[in-house]
Amino acid sequence: MRIKYYLTVLLVFCATVFAAAQQTEYPKREFRGAWIQCVNGQYLGKSMAELREMLSGQLDVLQKAGINAIMFQVRAEGDALYNSPYEPWSRYLTGQQGKAPSDGWDPLKWMVEQCHKRGMECHAWINPYRAKTKGTTVLASSHAAARYPDRTFRYGDLLIFNPALEINRQYTCMIIHDIITRYDVDGLHMDDYFYPYPENGQEIPDQAYFDRDSRGFSNIEDWRRDNVNMLIRDIHKLIRKERPWVKFGISPFGIYRNNPEGVNSQRGSATNGTQNYEQLYADIVLWQDKGWVDYLIPQIYWNIGTKAADYKILCDWWSDYCGKRPLYIGQDVERTVKEADPQNPQVHQMMRKYEIQRSEPNVQGSCQWYAAAVVNNPGNYRTMLEQQYHRYPSLQPLMTFIDGKAPKKPGKLSIEYKSGNGIYGSGKIFLTWKAPKSKKEMDKAVQYVVYKFAPGEKVNVNTDDATHIVAITSETNYQLVGDLKGYTFVVTALDRLHNESKSVKVKL
Repeated sequence: MRIKYYLTVLLVFCATVFAAAQQTEYPKREFRGAWIQCVNGQYLGKSMAELREMLSGQLDVLQKAGINAIMFQVRAEGDALYNSPYEPWSRYLTGQQGKAPSDGWDPLKWMVEQCHKRGMECHAWINPYRAKTKGTTVLASSHAAARYPDRTFRYGDLLIFNPALEINRQYTCMIIHDIITRYDVDGLHMDDYFYPYPENGQEIPDQAYFDRDSRGFSNIEDWRRDNVNMLIRDIHKLIRKERPWVKFGISPFGIYRNNPEGVNSQRGSATNGTQNYEQLYADIVLWQDKGWVDYLIPQIYWNIGTKAADYKILCDWWSDYCGKRPLYIGQDVERTVKEADPQNPQVHQMMRKYEIQRSEPNVQGSCQWYAAAVVNNPGNYRTMLEQQYHRYPSLQPLMTFIDGKAPKKPGKLSIEYKSGNGIYGSGKIFLTWKAPKSKKEMDKAVQYVVYKFAPGEKVNVNTDDATHIVAITSETNYQLVGDLKGYTFVVTALDRLHNESKSVKVKL
């Protein structure tokens, strides 16, 4: 019976892959991210060498699954998973807050290098307000909350940096300035923790601050939203000034506001759950309207058919009302594979979710919660990414509101035949080219796209079709494998924001 069951599952899976292949396009530009978090304790109990081995293995698998961006958690509660001059080492890394890695390892520096080596972006993921969680029993003496307790307030088991204080906004910006100027990160990322999630019987203890300086607001709710607005505005301004190519993105809770009329509108979605606007005091729509964020990844972790928060309803809403900046969908891997597709109960919901996601006019990708779940491959989720949805490499979505100028094209594209004991090995064929010249960092070529066209095929790289892309690499050479006589190869250059240059081509 068990063998028969597994054979049935395999046949259904293969049939689904084939059907999806007939319908799904292969987008040339798509954000394909994954979150690597520290707060789940996956690092604890491991030596730094064991941890590097674990993370390196995860990155290898994620690369094979087509992931092109990593959101790496480096500040969970006023601490650091990098060598910070301001904040203590995280207990999530070494087991004790303030205790440095025994071998001098800097996880963020290492992660940036490892991601770039694999053609992935690395976004440093921070929490701006959380100073202590329930599991943290002792704060290091160097922790900001220990040095300046008057800058925080208690809320349940949490200690929060008070969003009302200008000094806390300045301090957060100082931390971000340090990260983006000392590390070659591609993005600065924040998730859904602004004001604390509401708890029964708990009140935010900030009435005295509102009474002292309401800044002209007639109610405390609008005042709290403005406190967060000022932080988001200041972070965006800082990043644009210091590192204009670094993307500032936020992954908000999946519901902006609940609309009491029960239909999607600009006021909110036809949902019933925790709300960014009313309860977390996060006005996501305002931030994208003002251009203070460069991308959004709403955490739409619910399934299709969830009564309080339906996946399709929320995808529709975010696409309709938050499309002024690149929009990606936060996907919950484990939850997705636990429930059947309402239209096809023989399979789980991944295929239907991707059908919805890719049909939304303003959605340009997704991010997987969480990276280790993708690696573990429940319900063949990762297999589907590899074989179908991420079958071909993809460039990052354009952000012309930051920069739309393409780099110069590569130079001297040629085919080199190497034999003997040369640097390329024995009997190998390579495409080689020269990096284009540039005067400014924003115009510098950092990666290259290699396309392949069979004999008789029309050579055209200016399409949305990724099926001719064979590699996106930071190297200036690419090894050719197999009988490729008569094939045409095309190479273009990409800058930090994936603006693509004109092409150069060579025929084998």
